[in-house]
Amino acid sequence: MTGRQRADFDAYAGDLFGELVLAETAPATPLARKPLTRFVPGFAIAAIASAAAAWLSQNYGVPVILAGLLLGLALNFAAGDPRTHDGLDAVSRHGLRLGIVLLGLQVTLMQVGAMGVVPFAGLALVMAAAVMAAQLAARLTGQGPSVGLLAGGATAICGASAALALYGVIGRERIEQAQFTLTLVILAAASAIALATYPALTTALAFSEAQAGFLVGASIHDVAQAIGAGFAISDSAGAQATVVKLTRVALLAPLVTLAALWIARAHPLPASARAARVPLMPSFILAFLALVVINSLISLPEAVAASALVASKTMLLLAVTATAMRTRTDLLLELGWRSVMPVLAATLASLGAALVFAQVAL
Repeated sequence: MTGRQRADFDAYAGDLFGELVLAETAPATPLARKPLTRFVPGFAIAAIASAAAAWLSQNYGVPVILAGLLLGLALNFAAGDPRTHDGLDAVSRHGLRLGIVLLGLQVTLMQVGAMGVVPFAGLALVMAAAVMAAQLAARLTGQGPSVGLLAGGATAICGASAALALYGVIGRERIEQAQFTLTLVILAAASAIALATYPALTTALAFSEAQAGFLVGASIHDVAQAIGAGFAISDSAGAQATVVKLTRVALLAPLVTLAALWIARAHPLPASARAARVPLMPSFILAFLALVVINSLISLPEAVAASALVASKTMLLLAVTATAMRTRTDLLLELGWRSVMPVLAATLASLGAALVFAQVAL
C-alpha cells in the first residue's frame, strides 16, 4: 500500500456514516466499478441474524436490540470472511442512517410544545444529569471524554439510536469499536431492566399518572420500552410517557450538533487524522429534522407513521447486528468493568433526577 493509499484509508477508517471529506481530491485515475453482488453475503447474514433476534423478541420477550447485539457477537466469526465485509459495512452505515431519519415521522413540533415549560425544564435537567454523570464516571475510571459523551448522550436521548448517531461525530479514532459495541450492550440491558422495574417503582412511591409517565418517559433509554412502561402503568401515563420520550428523540439533532462542537475541543484528533472533516450537522440529522417538520405541517395517515416506525426499527436492528458482527470480541473482553461505569452512572443519574423532579415539581 502506497503512502497516499494509506493516508486515504486512515482518513476513512472511522467514517461510519460516509460523512468525512478529504482535504485533497481523489486520485485522477477512476476506480473500477464493483458489482452490486458484493453486498449480498454480508447483507444476507445480517438479515438472517436480525430475523432471529426479532423472533426471540416476539416469542420470549427479549429486547430486540439486545437480541440483535448478542446474536451479532455470536456470529462474529462470519466477519472473518472478506466476502461479508462490504455488505456488513453498508448495512451498519446506511441502515443506521435510514433508521434514524424515519424516526422523524414519530415526532411533531406540536408534541414538543404541548409538553409544557415545567416538564420540559425537568427533562432538560434529567438529560444534563445523565451526561455529567457519564463524564464524571469516565474521568474517575481513567477513560477519555469521548467515552463519557457517548454513554451520557445515548442515555439522555434514545439509547442505541443516539449512540449510533453520536458515534458518527466521535469516530473510531477516539473510541474503539469494541467500546462502542459494549456501550450498546449495556444500554440495551439497562433499558430492559428499567422496563421491568420502573412501573413497579412508581406504584410503590404512589406516583400520580402524570408523575409516573414523566418518570418512565424521561429516564428509560429505548423508545419502545419507555412508551411500553408508561402504558403498563395506565393509558394516561402512557400518553404522558410518549410525549416526554418523543421530545427526547426530537432533541437528537441539537445534541449531535453540540457534541460535534464540544468533542473537537475536548478530544482533538492527532495531526495525522485532521485531513478528514466531519460536518457540524450530518446529512442524516438534517433529513431527520426535515421529516419532523413535514410531520408537523402535514397530517399523515396513521398507517404511514406505523409503517415508518416498523421500517425504522428494522433498519436500526440490521445496523446494530451488523456492527456487532464486525466487532473484535477479543478487544471487547479486554475492556473490563471500567467500560461499563459511564452508562451505569448515566442511568442512575437520570433515574435519580427524574424521581426528584417528579416528586417536587409535578
